[in-house]
Amino acid sequence: MADFEFSARIRAARQTFADIASVSDMGALASQIADLEQQAAAPDLWDDPEAAQQVTSQLSYTKTKLDKLRQLESRLDDLEVLLELADESNTTEAAALAKEAEAELKAIETVIADLEVQTLLSGEYDEYPAVVTIRSGVGGDDATDFAEMMLRMYLRWAEQHGYQTKVLDTSYAEGAGIKSATFEVDAPYAFGTLSVEAGTHRLARISPFGSADKRQTSFAGVEVIPLMEEATAVEVPESDIRVDVFRSSGPGGQSVNTTDSAVRITHLPTGIVVSMQNEKSQIQNRAAAMRVLQNRLLLLQREEEAAKKKELAGSVTASWGDQIRSYFLYGQQLVKDLRTGYESSQPDAVFNGDLDGFIAAGIRWRSMQANS
Repeated sequence: MADFEFSARIRAARQTFADIASVSDMGALASQIADLEQQAAAPDLWDDPEAAQQVTSQLSYTKTKLDKLRQLESRLDDLEVLLELADESNTTEAAALAKEAEAELKAIETVIADLEVQTLLSGEYDEYPAVVTIRSGVGGDDATDFAEMMLRMYLRWAEQHGYQTKVLDTSYAEGAGIKSATFEVDAPYAFGTLSVEAGTHRLARISPFGSADKRQTSFAGVEVIPLMEEATAVEVPESDIRVDVFRSSGPGGQSVNTTDSAVRITHLPTGIVVSMQNEKSQIQNRAAAMRVLQNRLLLLQREEEAAKKKELAGSVTASWGDQIRSYFLYGQQLVKDLRTGYESSQPDAVFNGDLDGFIAAGIRWRSMQANS
């Protein structure tokens, strides 16, 4: 049963698992779980709901990661036992066991590939939750409709992974779809995972809003920033901001609020604008907007510092460019990433949240670019 190719695949799986286990440090994960469990058992944990959510979310993520590693190690051991049984069995039994072993090895290889991608999330901000903003671009009603399709796509992706999301702001278009939306993904490593989605996305389709049945190309932009606790230490003088309040609205401009509870904060020195309208009160919307503004300012500050260091060192790194992915909804029915070459012939599934393949390919591509 254990032919050369099959044995080589098992050895490769074993080696990759050993590398992943070494980087992940299972002992450190176990210690981290014990510490988080102690924090989660504190009687005053939920006195600060936001901090409590961070503890429980990190505990769940770390437990899942360690369980995956332990289960994978056990499955590799069981697979080798299965191969020994196949070698000792008669021809009929050996064939059935061989088929079972092949299926199990494929499943193991898939899990290993997923874990391998996770080990690449070691950037400075990768471990943080994320704030994602989607903005419609050129393309009229098709672009605003595309932006709404993308919002649903990312929310469905997060839902499928059990990640908590919170829509912070939605600006509806006068016609179809949305002008922009901002939402939070509260999960460990959400930023590292979703940051590869940042950039310009292009949709090509026969427009449902035109009468000429011509192909329409439209664009939407995705921005992803980490949600960092230390950002709250960023001081933003009142003289540096302009705060506008307005009435929250739903699709088509219909009023969903009888008070001016929505808040727009403009940071005058940088021109950064943050709007929030999905909280119940003006105070809550202002607090949410300030938190996102502080994170953007901290990230901008660190990016400027890094740029200065690179300039002094005389190094130049390739940028990702603007357009990262194309979605074709006519003729060939294809979604293709322009950086990695990864593609799917099932755009309906992609728009329904099937993004793992694109994200994994993007994380690997980013790692290769960093090491080249």
